Formats: sequence, structure tokens, C-alpha cells
Amino acid sequence: MTGISTHVLDTSLGRPAAGVPVELALHTEGGWKVLGASATDSDGRVADLPAAEAGSVVRLLFDTAAYYAGSAERPFFPEVSIVFTVAPAQHHYHVPLLLNPFGYSVYRGS
Repeated sequence: MTGISTHVLDTSLGRPAAGVPVELALHTEGGWKVLGASATDSDGRVADLPAAEAGSVVRLLFDTAAYYAGSAERPFFPEVSIVFTVAPAQHHYHVPLLLNPFGYSVYRGS
């Protein structure tokens, strides 16, 4: 099993994005099966997502509309979906999201 963690940084404010709902799902023949859900903490991090099986295809789904709901900004992307394959030799993946109301960037961290 491979651990998965993430964090979200609000690049428009220059600080962690607290309270962003995040869902981890597994791709199956029947569609997406939710493995777990959480929200970013005050440091923008999520460390309590379940592990995924090696060789599986998983999705991190960030509810950015919920994050921006209390602000004057209306996000262009109401959600961000990151899909990746879990390699057999990896013990952990850290997948950060850099977010602003009009764009985002994601990368495989360490």
C-alpha cells in the first residue's frame, strides 16, 4: 500500500489554504470509488487520507468552490481533479496544489 498526502497553497494570498475539502477515490471498472475524504488543516495540509494499492489509478478531488465560498472571489475552477497512477515501488506520494481563483498548478512533491 502507498500513502498519499497533499497540501494546498493559496498563491493569491501567499498562505496555506485551510478548509479545502479533499477526496481520494479509486478508479474502478464501474467508475470512481471514494476511499476517503478530509479537509486541509490550518497549514493547508491533509495527512489522513487512506493508502492506495500499488498499480491503481487514483484521483484527488479538491472542492475549490467550497474554499472560496466565503470570499468575494468566484473561482473559475469550482473543483480540481488530479488523476495519477500509483507506482508499485513507491511507498508514499505527496501531491501539492498551488491555487488561485483563476488557475492552479500541481506537482509530485517529496
